[in-house]
Amino acid sequence: MNEWEWQLLEDRTSAESVSVSGVEVRKGDRVRLRPRAGGDIFDLALDGQTALIEAIEQDYEGKLHLAVVLEDDPGKDLGMLRQPGHRFFFSTEEVEPLATPTILVAGIGNIFLGDDGFGVEVIRQLARSQFPETVRVADFGIRGYDLAYALLDGHDFTILVDAVSRGGAPGTLFVIEPDVTGNSAMDAHAMNPESVLQLARAMGPVRGRILLVGCEPATLGGEEGHMGLSDTVAAAVEPAARLIEDLVARLLRGDKLEQALNNSPKGTT
Repeated sequence: MNEWEWQLLEDRTSAESVSVSGVEVRKGDRVRLRPRAGGDIFDLALDGQTALIEAIEQDYEGKLHLAVVLEDDPGKDLGMLRQPGHRFFFSTEEVEPLATPTILVAGIGNIFLGDDGFGVEVIRQLARSQFPETVRVADFGIRGYDLAYALLDGHDFTILVDAVSRGGAPGTLFVIEPDVTGNSAMDAHAMNPESVLQLARAMGPVRGRILLVGCEPATLGGEEGHMGLSDTVAAAVEPAARLIEDLVARLLRGDKLEQALNNSPKGTT
């Protein structure tokens, strides 16, 4: 295709949206590439890859094509600038729409019980980060019923953030799927992940996968309570926030949960 022909295509008005397998997709949406059989070597290499729609373009006959940029392309920014080699065209029959998962990141804890305020502090740290609209970050503190109702909203993933004792060294971070059978030992305080999950399931169906990003506490304030985190747990707040950011990014990218957990930063279990 010569420069004049490219200019003709560039001068065409881009479509705002297009229907793919009955789903309306727009610029910025995620798709999985499924090139038709009999394609070239690029089609073989790109088959199954996930990509972002950069634009919806028309050819000479008015047929719509998706200009996409691979999510894992180190030169993705060049693709967004419409540079050749980082931007590819596919027909609507050659892609599968991927819904962006919804994620709830919920902080749990009582700031008057020492390290029990860990989840609250991590949420405060995450408040400085930018997340897409499908990610809700909220501090629930000791409001167990509010969190239980939020768990009934049907999120694809829920990440609970809390100080939980598992017998490790204070400040140790871990990522697990909580046991909600009633047999777990997670009972660091009255509002713990296990009790909230059991309350939510008693109220209605809880959809999606549940994760716990926990931190081993040094102290829960004693009988009289204490406001403020211990030094070891305070030092774990920022690493925990970065861990959650990484985990959210992987889940939004479409990684399977097990794959996302396996790729979590070192220091988690």
